[in-house]
Amino acid sequence: MIYRLRYDPAAEAVHEAMPPAVSEALTLALADACHDPHATTEPYGEDDGVIRMLIIEQAFAILLIGQALKTITVLQVTYLG
Repeated sequence: MIYRLRYDPAAEAVHEAMPPAVSEALTLALADACHDPHATTEPYGEDDGVIRMLIIEQAFAILLIGQALKTITVLQVTYLG
């Protein structure tokens, strides 16, 4: 089952403000995460399976994985450029 993607408004604003190539790479990585969030992300702190980190070359995102409702909420996006 595919997870539904949701954004914190501040995280969405950062994603939209990134250079196009980095924004596209993050979008594609998030799409992959919607298919298998645990295989495409890393633990954030303690590996509780709920808070995960998606890392690409010039950015990373902190994600909240909702198992019951099959949602991924993007809590924070950081551009490293």
